[in-house]
Amino acid sequence: MQTYVTTALIYSAAALAEIAGCFAFWAWLRMERSVFWLAPGTLCLVAFAYLLTLAPSGEAGRAYAAYGGVYIFASLMWLWLAEGQWPDRWDMAGAILALVAAGIILFAPRGSAA
Repeated sequence: MQTYVTTALIYSAAALAEIAGCFAFWAWLRMERSVFWLAPGTLCLVAFAYLLTLAPSGEAGRAYAAYGGVYIFASLMWLWLAEGQWPDRWDMAGAILALVAAGIILFAPRGSAA
């Protein structure tokens, strides 16, 4: 059970860092904010990359694939909490499916033969 909680925390922190970092660039380019938004944005993206290396997977591709589901859910939470737009039922249905898929990818029992 501890592995599931640790994984959820790592992926949640990575998602927050990635979204915040990308949003800093979005704010600079699309919202005409100061170029100084790029400094914390870059630090967030470095933190994101580091956090993904902590994922409990022996293969980077599998860790990244599973993270994708968490990123989808976190992006919709950002939409709601940071941008004030409530995700609709289709957004939430897709996010739930993505989280289930991420769980299957990351935690499926794997033997010597795939």
